[in-house]
Amino acid sequence: MSRSMMRAVVQDALGGPEVLRVAEVARPEPIPTEVLVRVRAAGINPVDWKTRQGGGMAGVLGEPPFTLGWDVSGVVEEVGFGVTTLAPGDEVYGMPWFPRQAGGYAEFVTAPARQFARKPATLGHEAAAAVPLAALTAWQILVDTAKVEAGQRVLVHAAAGGVGHFAVQFARHLGATVVGTAREGRHEWLGRLGAAELIDYTEQRFEDTLENVDVVIDLLGEEHDATSTRSLKVLTKGGLLVAVPGGVSPELREAADARGVRTSPFLVEPDGAALTTIADLIDQGAVEVEVEDVFPLEEAGRAHRQGEDGHTRGKLVLRTGA
Repeated sequence: MSRSMMRAVVQDALGGPEVLRVAEVARPEPIPTEVLVRVRAAGINPVDWKTRQGGGMAGVLGEPPFTLGWDVSGVVEEVGFGVTTLAPGDEVYGMPWFPRQAGGYAEFVTAPARQFARKPATLGHEAAAAVPLAALTAWQILVDTAKVEAGQRVLVHAAAGGVGHFAVQFARHLGATVVGTAREGRHEWLGRLGAAELIDYTEQRFEDTLENVDVVIDLLGEEHDATSTRSLKVLTKGGLLVAVPGGVSPELREAADARGVRTSPFLVEPDGAALTTIADLIDQGAVEVEVEDVFPLEEAGRAHRQGEDGHTRGKLVLRTGA
């Protein structure tokens, strides 16, 4: 393959996992303030398969063809004019360009240097690629949106997932008491990560046992058994529901107002500074990263099928082979 080309997962139409294929495409070149990163691994997130189907960020990316993926870990190959924070050879990770196309399922990506951070030194690239989007989502919800403080009670729905297992750990780090919903088989692990109380959603309704929660992080959404509406019942007066998938409908906001609680939609943003803080926590041993499976680039479709099953522990990752 020539220096001007690279391998990437592309899709020419919206649809099922079968639309994903590996092809040779033009390698990007960094412009001023950007870096070219040789991708070693790319994380997979629910927004990826939702976008592949025509939901998620498909409205931002426009009509196919396009390349999915926003989580990357790799090595800086080149730097554009004006870049002073990174140099060729630096090992970095990031969530470039979200929600615009980043093309993370590829051997190279370009993006502004400050959308990356040096990857955690204690992690290999495959584990590091599992971090950015999920960890930034959890961090920005807890720190920037909810402003969680020590002594508060935080409920995390889908606590065993990519965002969820980071939210449990970050909330614990901030001094909160963490409650999580997850299948019973995940409880021992989540307890070790910092959840003080766990509810098996297949056996009981969380609203029947919980009360006086200060913050609810709903990673399931209203379409999943009215989880957002049911969560309003467990919040203390003035408490906050952060509704991630689906956001906050007028009906949900009206129901929250009637109960004297608050709601907020959420969409994660690139944040190299926060990724530096997160890397420090990981390197200190305060935060663990869970990767359930790693797939070669050619098996992106199979990885999506597994993710869509909805019971992944932590994250799924693609190995680019670059």
